[in-house]
Amino acid sequence: MRNFVYTSHPSRIVFGTGTVGQVGAEVERLGCSRVLLLSTPTVAKAAARVRDVLGDVIVAEFDGATMHTPVDVTERALDVLREHSADCLVAVGGGSTTGLAKALALRTDLPQLILPTTYAGSEVTPVLGETQDGRKTTVASPAILPETVVYDVEFTLGLPVGLSVTSAVNAMAHAVEALYAPQANPVIDAMALDAIALSARALPALVAEPSDTAARADLLHAAWLAGTCLGSVGMGLHHKLCHTLGGAFDLAHAETHTVILPHAMAYNAPAARDAMNRIAGALGVPDAPSGMFDLITSLGGPTSLRELGMAEADLPQAARLAVATPYPNPRELTRTGIESLLRDAWQGRRPAVSAAPTPTPRTPELSAPAAHDVASDVERLTAQVVASIADAPDPRGRQLLSDLVRHLHHFVTSNDVTESEWQQAIDFLTRTGQISTSTRQEFVLLSDTLGVSSIVDLLTHSRTPQTTPSAVLGPFYTDGPPETAQGADISQGVAGTPLWADILITDTDGRPVPNAVTDVWQANKDGFYDVQLPEFDGPVLRGRLRTDEQGRLRFWTTLPAEYPIPDDGPVGQLLQAVKRHPYRAPHLHFMISAAGHQRLITQLFVKGGHYIDSDTVFGVKEGLIVDFTRQVGPTPDGRAVDGEWRSLQFTFRIARLADGPAH
Repeated sequence: MRNFVYTSHPSRIVFGTGTVGQVGAEVERLGCSRVLLLSTPTVAKAAARVRDVLGDVIVAEFDGATMHTPVDVTERALDVLREHSADCLVAVGGGSTTGLAKALALRTDLPQLILPTTYAGSEVTPVLGETQDGRKTTVASPAILPETVVYDVEFTLGLPVGLSVTSAVNAMAHAVEALYAPQANPVIDAMALDAIALSARALPALVAEPSDTAARADLLHAAWLAGTCLGSVGMGLHHKLCHTLGGAFDLAHAETHTVILPHAMAYNAPAARDAMNRIAGALGVPDAPSGMFDLITSLGGPTSLRELGMAEADLPQAARLAVATPYPNPRELTRTGIESLLRDAWQGRRPAVSAAPTPTPRTPELSAPAAHDVASDVERLTAQVVASIADAPDPRGRQLLSDLVRHLHHFVTSNDVTESEWQQAIDFLTRTGQISTSTRQEFVLLSDTLGVSSIVDLLTHSRTPQTTPSAVLGPFYTDGPPETAQGADISQGVAGTPLWADILITDTDGRPVPNAVTDVWQANKDGFYDVQLPEFDGPVLRGRLRTDEQGRLRFWTTLPAEYPIPDDGPVGQLLQAVKRHPYRAPHLHFMISAAGHQRLITQLFVKGGHYIDSDTVFGVKEGLIVDFTRQVGPTPDGRAVDGEWRSLQFTFRIARLADGPAH
């Protein structure tokens, strides 16, 4: 039998979609009529929705809430509150706004209504952390607990993916520490495990599709559960350490929680085996600390204190502050142990937890050899390799190669890559090179299917956003396609639904661009490019056209179809291994070049075509999905066509060289 005590904190929870509309009734239910609205500039739209609902009930606003709840900010807000005789606090935002509301409530005993826009979970806790003179202190009191929390899933839809990840991991930390807290009990255990499982399931879905309302709802639900855990039991090492790092070194709150959580779990694992086993089960992994690290890594979350801006020289001081005041924790806290934890977190090392070894009697005459510090050797080796590049004459090349070395070394060490795994990678790259030819570029396929080509494309296009969106080049472009006259048929009689393309090319001000050289290429109706089919004697379904004085070009071709990328090589084997399909959405390729203008490489996708939402090279962009309109009857140039044909009309906008970087 397990002895326990469970105390329920009285809070009213309103959960759903569109629940902001109930805020007026909830304020009235609290018996209030003079609201101080708290927010930050980053949640201005959400605050405006609350303002629309409450109207004249709002007597004042304060949008200066700040991370870690500095006392001086609270005092400024308190002046506003008193000046306008507010009788209620309505807070819209994340942990910073909630913290400010709690700080004001502690000083005035005014009721609070919180509308969270993140997954912090602090809105359902009677705990407040405040910062003054570089030190963060925590206080708990029933007066701190908000009376009402209105969860509106719509308020989280605009939260960027990166912040969504760190905010949700912050909430998961509450649930993790609740499972090995001294006050742990079956009710909180159930909430904690449910919160962890919900988050682990919803986060990958949210990263894949940020507008996934169901995933957002699950994360908000998990945040409520995790926050309830935080408010019901004491927290241990993880929260103490994060408060120290945030208060003393001004590190971002949620990001710090995200980095520290796997390492705090690894530190406590030897003394909290049962809790770690249950956490591993909720995550669906064999080992909880490394599984949490892997989840964060897969989501693109931060994994090192170094990337948050913490100086390595500050680690000893942080360790000293973290152990200065005793607090409950399953494993004894030592300054040496905490500093080692912080160094792992600073480096971003993947935790490796193993069972505690059985003590072996030591021979009196012999002392145990000192443990070999592999991490230091790795750091030294990485520094040596980077130093060997220091004299490279090209600064950009030096920077790229140095960063590549650092990231490769970090990848190998953080994943503890074995010799056999590395040899498999070498073999894969070798086979990728061996299968590549002048007409098949397997490395381009690899770059495309891993999304690297699309990232480079996005970074390039983001510098000239007023132009038509760009898209990946793909592996089947060939230089020097045949010159094609206006109105000609680049399909050269290949079977397929006839397509008439009427294209206009302008600059970003809408002025036609004459004599723009436009290469067009595509696959046939069976999904093959001409270079893949030996029976084609010369280029087919590709051509080079030039715009006329009005910036127009017209040609016949065939309707493009979806097709699989070549999947008989290493890249295809990789896709099969991870259960991904190899198909591309139907599209036409365009490469447009004109004197005095930036080159545009792009594609036009058939609206309603297969795989638009799951293109295997991640190349589809909303602005490139267009109608290939069904037609019957007479054609624009009088060509006789039996049955259905399609028409495409589109205007490409290209940037002048003065508008952005040349390519």
